[in-house]
Amino acid sequence: MKPIHPFRAAPLLALFGALLASAPLPAAAQAPAAEPAGQYAVGDRLAAPAAGKGEFREISWDDLIPADWNPEGFLSSLELDKLEDNDPRAAEALQRMREEWDHAPLVERMAGARVRIPGFVVPLETSGEQIREFLLVPYFGACVHVPPPPANQLIHVIPDKPVPGGWNMLPVWVNGVMAVGRIDSDMGTAGYQLRAVKVEEYVEEQPKRR
Repeated sequence: MKPIHPFRAAPLLALFGALLASAPLPAAAQAPAAEPAGQYAVGDRLAAPAAGKGEFREISWDDLIPADWNPEGFLSSLELDKLEDNDPRAAEALQRMREEWDHAPLVERMAGARVRIPGFVVPLETSGEQIREFLLVPYFGACVHVPPPPANQLIHVIPDKPVPGGWNMLPVWVNGVMAVGRIDSDMGTAGYQLRAVKVEEYVEEQPKRR
């Protein structure tokens, strides 16, 4: 399978790493190191062909970010590389980042769009061996091994049919109708919701032969 590159993952995860190394987390929030984000991944900017009636338009995670928003902008003055271990300023920076990212701007025109997007499953509500609600995230380990990404990179998914419990943190394709609006959960603040008509395991789609 081709690596599925997460949205701007390398610089953002590096920033998180720098903050987390300097700011101790409560024991309940600590987790094992994430597997390399590139091991799985949901691709660079995906092609987004126009969708006809009843069809789903394939989008990328970058399509959910307003073009004029810079998720790293407010960190430029923090000089993270100069912070010592356990520096209280690191904890303050982490809290500020969380607040900024939970209120990240959304792409309003996505409301009502019929889309198809790949991502990873983070369960929110389970029943037996089935997942009834989940967050769709752009890279492996998001919300579990590392803090949540910005709200505009989290999608709250309610599938028409529950998905297998074994799909926890596996890559999937989701087809559905998008809504725009924030929903808080224990795993993070999602800026989008998706009523999923179809959820299937991720398989790289081969280009059609001419």
